Amino acid sequence: MKDFFYAIQDLFVDVLFTPFDALRALELDNWWLANIISWIFLIIGFVAMVYWMKQLKIFNDNNEEDKSVSSHSFL
Repeated sequence: MKDFFYAIQDLFVDVLFTPFDALRALELDNWWLANIISWIFLIIGFVAMVYWMKQLKIFNDNNEEDKSVSSHSFL
């Protein structure tokens, strides 16, 4: 059972957190480059949110959603 938890630790530390370790090391070398990468991710997230809100507005304008008071028969 102990090996199972060590395998989970190895997965996260050695594989999944590697990009974060690289970003942390980059921040020590070049603070501006590390922050530019962070801003790029923020901009991508903001563009995705604006796109999603635009799509929701399109569906809302077409009245395609069932807006009845109870959406399930058991309610």
